[in-house]
Amino acid sequence: MALTAGIVGLPNVGKSTLFNAITNSQVLAENYPFATIAPNVGVVEVPDERMDNLVELFHPKKVINTTFEFTDIAGLVKGASKGEGLGNQFLANIRETNAIIHVVRCFDDANIEHVEGSVDPVRDIEEINLELCMADLDTVENRIAKVLRKAQTKEKGAVEENNALQKFKEALLAGTPVRMLELSDSEKELLKNYSLLTAKPVIYVANMSEDEVSDPDQSPYYTAVKELAAKENSECIAISARMEEELSGMDKEEKKAFLDELGIRTAGLDQIIQAAYHLLGLRTFFTVGEPENRAWTFREGMKAPQCAGIIHTDFEKGFIKAEVYSYEDIMEYRTEAALREHGKLRIEGKDYVMKDGDIVFFRFNV
Repeated sequence: MALTAGIVGLPNVGKSTLFNAITNSQVLAENYPFATIAPNVGVVEVPDERMDNLVELFHPKKVINTTFEFTDIAGLVKGASKGEGLGNQFLANIRETNAIIHVVRCFDDANIEHVEGSVDPVRDIEEINLELCMADLDTVENRIAKVLRKAQTKEKGAVEENNALQKFKEALLAGTPVRMLELSDSEKELLKNYSLLTAKPVIYVANMSEDEVSDPDQSPYYTAVKELAAKENSECIAISARMEEELSGMDKEEKKAFLDELGIRTAGLDQIIQAAYHLLGLRTFFTVGEPENRAWTFREGMKAPQCAGIIHTDFEKGFIKAEVYSYEDIMEYRTEAALREHGKLRIEGKDYVMKDGDIVFFRFNV
């Protein structure tokens, strides 16, 4: 699925270092067919221990994990919403993404200058949020100018749209991102038309020193970001971008040993990938067997024929049925024969809503 998260941040916060870790971890071209990877796009595998366990069961000749894209967004400076610096490029690039990974500096280092002269992660977040709010305000006011006259003449749909736009405008003038508003279903539908930057979901990434990242709650910088994220109902992940760059050059065993020594269960980059994947409502189903184990990305709520179409359009056109069992059941019973014996292998039709972790064999006829 062509969904991507844009990595944003002020200069010298560790954004480029994090993106270097992503590009060092980039999947091999043969596992990402039919795509030209642009210089500012990193395509990474979505870490999933379920696949590791399925490989032990099925011993496939080939394994293909699902993938996710990150886009490195041009650095932001004050005045971006007015086109200053790389503002126009920043706004154009971020508009094309589906979610925002906001990297915030949470470390002191006299050798790395801060653009504002001091480390203050909440101030930095508010600075970027304000630029995004101002850009959105321009979009909203331009739309109001087109809708207002129609609303005054009670043209169908115009009154409702104008009311929604006025609500967005009031929030943006107060520096409140649109994603924080409580919206009705009709307002959510209208919102889709405007590509507002502050409507995009956000994950805050607190970039810390290697010494602090194993126990982030001891850092006042991190706790300040965590509290701000909680107020927005957003996720906050602590990482050391420099350490992630080092980890990206290690194999799986070396990485595990390194993290174990630091008492860290999951690498920060893996946490970001998984969080961004789920934030966008993406889920995974599997196809398994001796030739190949493969993970496939689908949107939550998709039905079996649509998921079959992800593999090949002919599968959706000629869909007959899906043979499905869950990851949890195969881990318990160990073989497909045992699943059949215990009634855990199901036959599902066109109305079946696929679930995360489903293992499926599609039957079709074209």
